[in-house]
Amino acid sequence: MGEFLVQREALLYNWAFFGSIAAAAAVEGFWPRRTSVRPLRGRWLRHFAIAGLDQLTLRLLLPLLEVAAALAAARAGLGLFHQLDVPRGAAFALSLVALDAVRYASHRLLHAVPWLWRLHRVHHTDVDYDFTTALRFHPLESIFTGSVGVATVAALGAPLEAVVVDKIVFAAAAFFAHANVRLPARLDRALRVALVTPDLHRVHHSARREETNSNYSSVCPVWDRLLGTYVAAPASGHESMTVGLPVFREAHHGWLGWMLANPFLAERAGASADAEPSPS
Repeated sequence: MGEFLVQREALLYNWAFFGSIAAAAAVEGFWPRRTSVRPLRGRWLRHFAIAGLDQLTLRLLLPLLEVAAALAAARAGLGLFHQLDVPRGAAFALSLVALDAVRYASHRLLHAVPWLWRLHRVHHTDVDYDFTTALRFHPLESIFTGSVGVATVAALGAPLEAVVVDKIVFAAAAFFAHANVRLPARLDRALRVALVTPDLHRVHHSARREETNSNYSSVCPVWDRLLGTYVAAPASGHESMTVGLPVFREAHHGWLGWMLANPFLAERAGASADAEPSPS
């Protein structure tokens, strides 16, 4: 089973990655939640361009690195689950929970540590919100989050199957959570019991500091509920809320070169201190 997954991990991940893109794009066309601020064509092209530097290099390689970490830990008998001889089924389930919890913690660090926030704010300077926002990450941020993932897999001694399933679920969940889609209210309430929905994660992309510093969960929102960072809805409503940050809102900040340079730029003088979701 392990060899089968190693040989097909990249294929399975790519199916989840590109399949989720196609599904999100189709659904957004029929049931959009918000009207776009910027023209879609140019914005999508720029987001796919940064994905070419980030997603198609780092993010397609990092899952393989995590698989390698799982295999190395298994062969050497290293990691918590191997040391404690935890049954494989229990290790599988616990690994999925732990990896999602660590993503929550690392996301909070990206907002709390100034130099990490500079990397992460590239994601938050998008003034629109749709599935391509899930592509908008600075490569240096991906190095950080990927390194955290590899270290977590090695420390746990996570089973290979859990690592593969986690990467596939996370890829699909990221595009779903960022989709500009209007879900029926009852469906959204039912789904967000166990899954981060677009309406739930959109709050995190609000220009209001208290809303940006909330809803850090990636797949399951239980971490926000348990740790007091859960915000059910934006104060201004989903249609009226301001997406993005009070700074870097000019059109050129969505260009590829400016996105790559953003971590090294000073914030514009005169930006609202009350609205800016700086580290807290």
